[in-house]
Amino acid sequence: MTETTDRFKKSPRRAKTPVKRVSLSAEARQAYEDLVRTRDERERAYGQHLPADNKGK
Repeated sequence: MTETTDRFKKSPRRAKTPVKRVSLSAEARQAYEDLVRTRDERERAYGQHLPADNKGK
């Protein structure tokens, strides 16, 4: 039975990978927000016409 105690030890924490950050100009940020907003509106309009059991998100 002493063999099973080695199997269930807590694993060591992983080192965090560096995060890549991107800075956008105000125009590019606004264009991206508009793109996301229109995509969301299209998806909602499409989802309204689907039956209740087939709605995606």
